[in-house]
Amino acid sequence: MKKEEINLISDTITRPTEPMLEYMMKAKVGDDVFGADPTVIDLQDKVAEMFGMEAALFFPSGTMANQAAIKIHTQPAEQLICDKWSHVYNYESGGASFHSGVSCNLIDGDRGMFKASQLEDHIHDPELYYLPKSSLVVVENTTNKGGGACWDYTELEKVRQISSAHKLACHLDGARLFNALVAKNESPKQYGGLFDTISICLSKGLGAPIGSVLLSTKDNIKKAVRIRKLFGGGMRQVGYLAAAGIYALDHHVERLAEDHDKAKKIGSILEKSEWVSKVEPIETNIIIFNLHKHLDESMFLQHLEKAQIKIISMGEGKLRIVTHLDFTDSMLEKVLYVLESMPG
Repeated sequence: MKKEEINLISDTITRPTEPMLEYMMKAKVGDDVFGADPTVIDLQDKVAEMFGMEAALFFPSGTMANQAAIKIHTQPAEQLICDKWSHVYNYESGGASFHSGVSCNLIDGDRGMFKASQLEDHIHDPELYYLPKSSLVVVENTTNKGGGACWDYTELEKVRQISSAHKLACHLDGARLFNALVAKNESPKQYGGLFDTISICLSKGLGAPIGSVLLSTKDNIKKAVRIRKLFGGGMRQVGYLAAAGIYALDHHVERLAEDHDKAKKIGSILEKSEWVSKVEPIETNIIIFNLHKHLDESMFLQHLEKAQIKIISMGEGKLRIVTHLDFTDSMLEKVLYVLESMPG
């Protein structure tokens, strides 16, 4: 009998639950390119209401939603400001420069988060015509490369204040925002009141098979419809997928705390391992750790692979484990056992 594979490379690998599939198949659908898919409209209205924002638009991916937001807020030759570990800079194929013609002014923050005082230092004086014009600030919460770290809300308020004082727009890459909301006991409306645009992913911790939503004002979402079409993101009877998002928001938000708890249990074992030199602080469902430099990373990964456990290397000596909806209690027990029994 083939051993059960335990895939911990990302929370994007989840499959729809049986109840989610049943809900999807019952969806009423129409042609969303004509704005006529009732389930998509329901999802967009639901998320907008949740965050206290005027409107929302369903996208096939978080990257497309982020890139649409950048294009809404900037003009070619301008500049966005973000952390050096930001997803929009590192993992979106250079889309900011390609789609919007903007450069990125990188802040050297901590685990993907920067201080408002650092932001102040990176804003260009608009009178200095030879410098790119600063026009947008991008924040990521939780931070992917930062190990699922959560921003301090009071710091975000300061970031907003400084941005507004300099007439800069603020976009929140909230791919895993619901992880932060659960971990910090915060509400969506708190974030809806701070940012000009917010993107949220339905296909990560929430467990939907695909999809993200961009939130903003009615005017910005009207622009986003055109940009989504430009990017090739127009979809037809996509209500089946939007239904998965509705189900996820209704049933899979509070359970994110289970993923966080499992991640902390794995982290506690890694901290005791003779192989591991450092484990980043664990707040949500992402565990990032380093092996001792004299140890062979490939041997560590091979030991896990023999036990049918898959994790991922992030480069620069970092390894990543991500807990998720499909990671059961019995799988957790096996992972803990295999890590504890690593040969010295």
